[in-house]
Amino acid sequence: MQFDGLDAGAARAFAARWLPAWTGNDPERLASFYTEDAFYSDPAVPQGVQGREALTAYFERLLGRNPEWVWEHEGSIPLEDGFVNRWQATIPIGDGHVVCHGVCTVQMRDGLIARNEVFFDRSALLAALGG
Repeated sequence: MQFDGLDAGAARAFAARWLPAWTGNDPERLASFYTEDAFYSDPAVPQGVQGREALTAYFERLLGRNPEWVWEHEGSIPLEDGFVNRWQATIPIGDGHVVCHGVCTVQMRDGLIARNEVFFDRSALLAALGG
């Protein structure tokens, strides 16, 4: 059986291009890392969104609310057709910020993300937002 996942170096190189697109409120740039039929989910949309058009609309809302957050790659674990991305997000809230750590699965097809499922504990974030 041939393993087609990304090793640590390839995952780090991809994350170095992809994660900065989460900062700066440019949803089209971020969506360009995903296939036309991509599936994406996170704790706010556990049912997920399907397709680049729906994903771009979701990113418009999400990045519009969080234009200055910063996502950093902390490591990876090879996964069939991709990798598990360990990350840190620094999210400005008022005069401070919240730091979240999480993981996401990144499954690739033809150099783009075909499936991305994000997992993290949002308790600290929701508390800082007053929710």
